Amino acid sequence: MADETEKPSATVAPLRKAVPCPICKRPSAREHYPFCSNRCRDVDLNRWLSGSYAIPVADDEAKANEDDM
Repeated sequence: MADETEKPSATVAPLRKAVPCPICKRPSAREHYPFCSNRCRDVDLNRWLSGSYAIPVADDEAKANEDDM
């Protein structure tokens, strides 16, 4: 009978690839993923709420003129 305190010889692969924090580039933490800390998470949230993250939109002038008519 095998001893219950023995550890398996195979190593467990991590579930996610390690990625750096998108704010400060330090290693990310599991509890704050993909960020490294609560501070970096809050910085990112502030950027979203203040409108710093925006997708630039270029209006097509011809289409805008057609809509006016």
